[in-house]
Amino acid sequence: MKRRLFFLSLALAFSAFLFQSFTIDWGFFGHRRINRLAVFTLPAECIGFFKQNIDYISEHAVDPDKRRYATKHEAVRHYIDLDHWGTAPFDEVPRKWIDVMALYSIVHGITANGDTSILFLPDVEMFESKTVKTSLGKTIELAAYKDFIYHEILPSYYEEERPVDCAKLKSNFPSLNLNFESAYVSEEFSSYGILPYHLLKMQKKLTKAFEQKNIKSILRLAAEMGHYLGDAHVPLHTTENYNGQLTDQIGIHAFWESRIPELFADTDYDYFVGQAEYIEKPQEYFWDIVFTSHSYVDSVLLIEKRMKESFPKDAQMCYDDRLDRTVQVQCKAFAAAYQSAMNGMVEQRMQASIKSIGSSWYTAWVDAGQPKLDIQSDSNIAKDAEDEKLDEAYRRNSIFGRSH
Repeated sequence: MKRRLFFLSLALAFSAFLFQSFTIDWGFFGHRRINRLAVFTLPAECIGFFKQNIDYISEHAVDPDKRRYATKHEAVRHYIDLDHWGTAPFDEVPRKWIDVMALYSIVHGITANGDTSILFLPDVEMFESKTVKTSLGKTIELAAYKDFIYHEILPSYYEEERPVDCAKLKSNFPSLNLNFESAYVSEEFSSYGILPYHLLKMQKKLTKAFEQKNIKSILRLAAEMGHYLGDAHVPLHTTENYNGQLTDQIGIHAFWESRIPELFADTDYDYFVGQAEYIEKPQEYFWDIVFTSHSYVDSVLLIEKRMKESFPKDAQMCYDDRLDRTVQVQCKAFAAAYQSAMNGMVEQRMQASIKSIGSSWYTAWVDAGQPKLDIQSDSNIAKDAEDEKLDEAYRRNSIFGRSH
């Protein structure tokens, strides 16, 4: 009972802090709440460091969303449109990033007279046959192709233009007798989201930061890992119909992810999620999260549609004053009915997020050798150039990519 009262008091105090001191997107509420509560899942060996820095970890939980206003490369890290690629169990989607790049990178060659052609013709069968077809009627070994992708294609992933070194292309595949004067690569997979791949990358970076005992990097990466894991637990972050735009349900994303938690998280939710656990196989673990989230997509959409048809229309949307303006939001009674019809799905995914985040942090610390960390208060961590850049981008820019 005492623990329950403690968490409720913590939640209420945190909510009041948000309302009074942070005057931007209401969607930030959930990420900060989840990161803060994840700290309390950690075992005694490492909770001290995180508790001392709990305000930093909570505040910076929203940095990835701010970064969507600073770079076009950020948005795709927050979602993956699984249904674009097929149906469960999504065998068409490689689980490893190098396999994604091998399957979906398109290498274009340009001859001296300006003719352009696609050189490699990868398909899913190549993983079985261990060979890759080319437009020249020849095949090459899959291992050699993936090695070329790893060394020559992946490093340019975030570049504005992605030229391919023709000399290296020719030297890597001499049997093709290439006559290209120049080459470049394009890739379409990323536009449908890279969330589970980015989670694994972030896990490795966080482990490295623990190994180096880099306090600022540990805190920044831990806070941001919490954000991405939180997104991975939201069903609408796993579908092309991410905001109901394909089914005449515009606005359902914020309804599910923001409106319901802001109404009920303080008063109705139970945050007893148990202690963080070591993640044996992070890649499988992260994929299981997004697959589970995706399994709820139909329910999220169909239940809301049914609620709109049965609930009085004049009681569905209400006006509310937010940050010096009046906005339309879902009425509390309508939101409560939707939440009830989903059998507590939002609360359950929030609970799962909290435990997953704590488990991610704990796993990184264990994999780094359980380093002894100096207890450093977040009050001593000054705002740096990256913080200033994110804040400035958020204040001045429009969002890059889609909004969710």
